[in-house]
Amino acid sequence: MQPKHQRKYEFRCPVHGFVSLTDWEREIISQTVYQRLRRIRQLGWTDQVYPGAMHTRFEHSLGVMHVATAIYDGIVNSSRGILEREMKFDQAGLERDRILVRLTALMHDLGHSPFSHAGEELFPLRPENDGDRYKHEDYSAAIIREKLRDTIENHSLNDNYKIRADEIANLLEGSTESGRSLVWRDIITGQMDADRIDYLLRDSHHAGVEYGRFDWRRLMGCLVLVQSNEHASYHLGVAEGGLHAAESLILARYLMFTQVYFHKTRVAYDHHLQKALAEMLPNGQFPRPSGQELDEFVKLDDWRILGNLADGGGGEHGKRLCGRGHYREIYHTPECPSRKALGRFEKICEKLGAKVRAIVPAEKSWYKVDQTDIPIRSDNAARQIVPLSKLSSVITGLKPIRKRMAYCLPEDKVESLGLVKQMEEKQR
Repeated sequence: MQPKHQRKYEFRCPVHGFVSLTDWEREIISQTVYQRLRRIRQLGWTDQVYPGAMHTRFEHSLGVMHVATAIYDGIVNSSRGILEREMKFDQAGLERDRILVRLTALMHDLGHSPFSHAGEELFPLRPENDGDRYKHEDYSAAIIREKLRDTIENHSLNDNYKIRADEIANLLEGSTESGRSLVWRDIITGQMDADRIDYLLRDSHHAGVEYGRFDWRRLMGCLVLVQSNEHASYHLGVAEGGLHAAESLILARYLMFTQVYFHKTRVAYDHHLQKALAEMLPNGQFPRPSGQELDEFVKLDDWRILGNLADGGGGEHGKRLCGRGHYREIYHTPECPSRKALGRFEKICEKLGAKVRAIVPAEKSWYKVDQTDIPIRSDNAARQIVPLSKLSSVITGLKPIRKRMAYCLPEDKVESLGLVKQMEEKQR
């Protein structure tokens, strides 16, 4: 679909081989607010456990654009009839939306704070929603509207498409103002989105583990548009032949969280980083995503935080980050604890008293059995649509993690573990 007059640039990617960009996309990634992603690690302090996990949001974002394009092209190939007949797309409209999807995927992570997800609890509260914090997507949308509007809207390659910054931000936010283009929202954020596919493959590669690998190319070949049973809208679904490929994605995510993202040492470093950031940031939180506060936010990256840490910032937790004096895990519940297991955890922590310096939850739901349930289209003549959760015993067997982890000072670890052992022996 790419017009022949566009010059193509290529990046080498350790996951996808070559990732292609147009002049327009290259101009976008050359902007200061985009280059900032080179200075934000994808996995925070995970390299303290998996030394190869030093990759950044920059390379991930290029990969997400590459995967989003593959998903888009696959859907157009499999569901062109629906797109043209039911949604009134013509060839020009499909070419325009392909670019819209690429740009949205390319810029979806612009709003990440330093060290990615580790500090998101320090995003400020929304003024209109009591208790609801801003998310990094809100910052991404604000950066697109306030910092990249001119680069997006006034590039010569946009002369024929007239794509506006607000269209990209609206699609990222899932706004109904996206009109028929909202059908592509599942590519950007969903249970099989391009972001999830890329980060599983990329994080697995750089961490040096196999947990995040799955048959994503088979999944790409089985994606279709299906109509919602409750509404007239269309959503991303999977042909029956791709059911096991969809399962493999969910399983890969489960394994990456349990083995990498929720590793006991990585969890400890996230705890210290959050506390150190709270010491460094004015009022203990990040600036808001608007006006002058957004200007301050985009100045923050890993380099700046590391510089502050090197200068002694971050208090006690900053020192622990710099000197590998992180808290040590002394006890944890099972991944899916029973009431009895939670009660035992609380009793042990109570007995340990002041030796417990932090209790950290590790919580995640692997699959949402609701309106976002992945629809599977049967291969029979009736083309029935059945939710994946109704067909897969693998998916229904994956229970949400509700793990609790207790940590102590390094110098208290041996004594604390001894006390835990004594208490467990008494309970037998």
